[in-house]
Amino acid sequence: MSASPAASPNDAQVSGQPAKSGNEQVKFRFCGDCSNMLAPKEDRINNKLMYCCRMCQYSEEADSACIFRNNIYNVIGETAGVTQDVGSDPTLPRSNKRCPKCHEVEAVFFQSQQRSAETGMKLFYVCCSCGHIFQ
Repeated sequence: MSASPAASPNDAQVSGQPAKSGNEQVKFRFCGDCSNMLAPKEDRINNKLMYCCRMCQYSEEADSACIFRNNIYNVIGETAGVTQDVGSDPTLPRSNKRCPKCHEVEAVFFQSQQRSAETGMKLFYVCCSCGHIFQ
């Protein structure tokens, strides 16, 4: 992937997340004359990428060929999908592990929901009385 266009005074960020070093955010660009959003357009004669206004004749050359970036974040929490009432699920295995919060001795347990090579098998326990999640 190529780098995104450099910021100009007319730009607003696409997302509220701060730009990471080496992975800058792609920004919206706006017309300096009428304040409408600029659209990417190919200049076939000069073989360049341009940003052009659809309302007036304003155009500017793009600093980079990157006009869109889709960052996919697929980090799943280890206890994703666990609710307080999971202790009443009769299909989950049970254990006599003591809850550190309420000191009851009945808990259900399940494996970590993360599926990656560096994550080992982690067991999580959910207290059947108070719903506290612990290891």
